[in-house]
Amino acid sequence: MHRQKKWNDKIIQFLHRWCMVEDFELPALIWAFFFFFFLLSTIYMLRPFRDEMAIAAGVEHLQWLFTGTFTATLVMVPIFGLLIKKYPRQKFLPAFFIFFISNLLGFFMLFKINFYPVILARTFFIWLGIFNVFVVSLFWSFMTDIFTNEQSRRLFGVISAGGSAGAIIGPAFATLLVHTFGPVNLLLPATLLLVLATLCIARLLNWSDRYSFDYSEGNSSPAKNHSHPIGGSIWSGIKAVFRSRYLMGISLFIMLYTAVSTFIYFERAYMVEQTISDPTTRTTFFAGIDLTANILAIPAQFFITNRIIQRFGLAIMFAIIPFFIILGFISLSVLPVLSLLVGIQILHRVGNYSLLRPGREILFTVTAREDRYKAKNFIDTVIYRGSDALTGWIFAGLISLGLSLSVISLLGLPIAALWMLTGYTLGLKQKDRRKQMKAETNLDLLPHTEN
Repeated sequence: MHRQKKWNDKIIQFLHRWCMVEDFELPALIWAFFFFFFLLSTIYMLRPFRDEMAIAAGVEHLQWLFTGTFTATLVMVPIFGLLIKKYPRQKFLPAFFIFFISNLLGFFMLFKINFYPVILARTFFIWLGIFNVFVVSLFWSFMTDIFTNEQSRRLFGVISAGGSAGAIIGPAFATLLVHTFGPVNLLLPATLLLVLATLCIARLLNWSDRYSFDYSEGNSSPAKNHSHPIGGSIWSGIKAVFRSRYLMGISLFIMLYTAVSTFIYFERAYMVEQTISDPTTRTTFFAGIDLTANILAIPAQFFITNRIIQRFGLAIMFAIIPFFIILGFISLSVLPVLSLLVGIQILHRVGNYSLLRPGREILFTVTAREDRYKAKNFIDTVIYRGSDALTGWIFAGLISLGLSLSVISLLGLPIAALWMLTGYTLGLKQKDRRKQMKAETNLDLLPHTEN
């Protein structure tokens, strides 16, 4: 018993030192870590199957799949806005996850009876695109709602590590199970993981109700309870984006990030189709990329993310990855081979998981609470998927013109350069807004030094 307590004390000391977490924050950090762990395990277990469905449905139709995903996302946004308007987060958060759980079980049964396989493959690709952006956006909206700006700068990297750990388990299990049980049976363990993610919501809601913050007094108190609906119009998130230069800047950053990601994704799809013919081998290959990227991301998220934010600030952090992607595009234009492209994609994903994604979420901690759910959801879904669809059509058009992948890589250079500039500018604007909010409300509650 004494030995167990000693080990527990060492773990807590480790978390205090390296993760910069306070005692009262520790339960929320642990539940948020596992929430994201289960959520990303689900997504990454399904992604290799999704990528195989894209090829099974015809790689020449990828731009249509991206367009279908964008169109379906447009339909979901007002529904999401209505739920946010009418119901408190204690109700709409679990409801969304239960809805997607039922979807997964339905897909499993349809795949088992081989229901119109090509149509089903395309439908699942579109569904996972919607599921991916909605649940991850909702997760981070929840995080920015329960943690302050100062807490987010210390804790979001560690919380992101939970997602990366889950994203290791997901493709690892996908690789292990797909050879024995086949791709379709991956849907059942993915459903179980999503159920576990849903169970974490209740614990985080309880912590939030207990440790909410009175900004005017500069300390914590259990007085505030977010048991009421956020309210507003179902379209207020869209209006907020177009009325705010800051939110428009975030939208542009997301569009440029997505454009670069889509260019890389399409180039990989074309190269894989030309070099790997077996569906199971392709699924394993895709899972291996996800597994490698997330293994590399975890140490950075635990030990580097919060320190880069504290020392250099968001502006420098946002510029790092686009700079290396520019170098990658130049290299790919000279040597357009699959191994180099995979290396660029892994760098892109590691940078996103450890730096860009936590930084993007921190941007929303200096916005109004309604914007954290509604405007953020619009940006994370419609803007994100709209950029996906637009870039997909641009890529398809470039291919139809007979341009090589080397030339297309060069065309990605100005996009990556503008992405870098936009990220740097956003980081400076967030710093200004943070200083203004700190002066007005004494928002930064805890005595940690930050840039």
